[in-house]
Amino acid sequence: MENILDCVKRIHFVGIGGSGMCPMAELLLRKGYSISGSDQNESDTLDRVKTWGIPVYMGQRPENIDGAEALVYTAACRPDNPELVAAREKGIPTLERAVMLGMLTEKYKELIAVSGTHGKTTTTAMLTQILVEAGRDPSAIIGGKLPLIGSNCLSGNSGGIVCEACEYVDSFLQLHPAVSVILNIEADHLDYFKTLDNIVKSFRQFADQTSRLLVVNGSDQEALKAIADQKGKEIVTFGPDETCDYYPAQLSEEPTACEDFTLMCRGKALGRVELAVPGWHNLLNALAAAAAAHSLGVEPEAVCQALGHFTGVHRRFEVLGKFNGVTVADDFAHHPTELSAVLSSAMRMGYRQVWAVFQPHTYSRTYNLLEDFAKALAIPDHLIMTEILAVREENVYGIHTSDLAAKVPGSCWFSSFEEIAGYVMEKAEPGDLILTLGGGDIYKCANLIVKKYQEKT
Repeated sequence: MENILDCVKRIHFVGIGGSGMCPMAELLLRKGYSISGSDQNESDTLDRVKTWGIPVYMGQRPENIDGAEALVYTAACRPDNPELVAAREKGIPTLERAVMLGMLTEKYKELIAVSGTHGKTTTTAMLTQILVEAGRDPSAIIGGKLPLIGSNCLSGNSGGIVCEACEYVDSFLQLHPAVSVILNIEADHLDYFKTLDNIVKSFRQFADQTSRLLVVNGSDQEALKAIADQKGKEIVTFGPDETCDYYPAQLSEEPTACEDFTLMCRGKALGRVELAVPGWHNLLNALAAAAAAHSLGVEPEAVCQALGHFTGVHRRFEVLGKFNGVTVADDFAHHPTELSAVLSSAMRMGYRQVWAVFQPHTYSRTYNLLEDFAKALAIPDHLIMTEILAVREENVYGIHTSDLAAKVPGSCWFSSFEEIAGYVMEKAEPGDLILTLGGGDIYKCANLIVKKYQEKT
């Protein structure tokens, strides 16, 4: 396929505020392309996009694409979107986000792609931090803002780029990496894949498209299945014990939420890592980033130091403030495995009580993983939920938040963020944690709680 970036200069993004869209827009802007965009909702991300001088239209109308030579849209964009319809009527090339990402990464000498059901954003950010601190001058596209660079996009001069590789609707098959990380493979996006076997099949194809190095979770059986028949490329593994190439040893026995450990490589100690982000899941993310960076020739001392400096990513256990003794935090977790990891970490942090505010994300995921959600959401002291966020779906499953609430004793749900904020602020006491969770717009509820606390002080 012809690379559209060779023949156009003016590109319009439909939904430019999205976490997968805004870093591409920024990177293309820095490469000299003229960018415009539109979105339906105001957001912190959109505010940042506007500071770059990119024209942003609120609402989507045909006239917004005037002058555009190509249009980029997300998989969630409906076929009757006015801008998409107008572009096709005018003969303007239209590209789904994943296709544009593939074309953009083709422009780099070396693509390092981070894939997996969970942990992509954090691991991509960790790896970027290591490469930046080691002086490798990478470019990067990250699904959340990395504090080190103040953005989720980095335009470097090395010819290498790090990015997330999302499996949904086989988006990552648009990529042809030199290096691929496979963090884990679990049942998710079953509205598209239908079965776990189909997910593994897609990851196998992704591995096939990787030319040089595969960095794989050696304790994840589905990930190992996906790379079982690979030939002609290097494979390194990471995981919890010495059966993997990279593993932790001498874990601190202190009862803290953040893990301290010695990074090991095939029996040799590379250095001590003191993580500043909580949870066993982040230890595994750190191992993956370390394995990739060390395999790329980064000195062990630089790897360990950078991991210790990493303080997290926007919407990954992001503490928004402490008000009258109550801590308010927000996290992107929206799959049962992610929720279990985050909530288990929260329960070990020494808070008096944990108030989890969860927004179920898509009808299909809630329906297919209902029992797993119930187990994960039983972890905190208290659970408050919103109605299910439809995203791109119709409720053909007949599933409702009440079905989930019935499986978690003591839980409750409300139809508005205003009601949730009022309820949880009335109940929370000094020493408590209010933690909003979900892949949708639940962060707005967290921001509302913060605003209400600020108004009270």
